[in-house]
Amino acid sequence: MIVLGIILLVIGFIAKVAILWTIGIILVVIGAILAVAGMAGREIGGRRHWY
Repeated sequence: MIVLGIILLVIGFIAKVAILWTIGIILVVIGAILAVAGMAGREIGGRRHWY
């Protein structure tokens, strides 16, 4: 999710499309939150690991 967010940020920046920039930021933030929660050992959505 973090990688997809970064890709959307780059595409939005290059193409000057604000909605892609916004969606990219949201995906990066959500991905970071899920990564931190996963490292802390929390179950997210009933799953302990997301791989």
